[in-house]
Amino acid sequence: METQVLLKRITIDPAICHGKPCIRGLRYPVEMILELLSAGMSSEEILADYEDLEYEDILASLAFATRLSQVKRLETVLA
Repeated sequence: METQVLLKRITIDPAICHGKPCIRGLRYPVEMILELLSAGMSSEEILADYEDLEYEDILASLAFATRLSQVKRLETVLA
């Protein structure tokens, strides 16, 4: 599935999860999906635990994270 199509699954609404990027207007923040994946859960396990989600939602979360990490350069900020 094309990245632009996947990214349309990510919604930002101040009335849902305090404006955090979520999946299709549901109360599943992208952050949560990424945390589950980084903890070692498989896509199949996530989909079994959260029946509202679809496989494309997981791909959309990864595509969104990819976009956020595409920066030209990071600089150290001193406190």
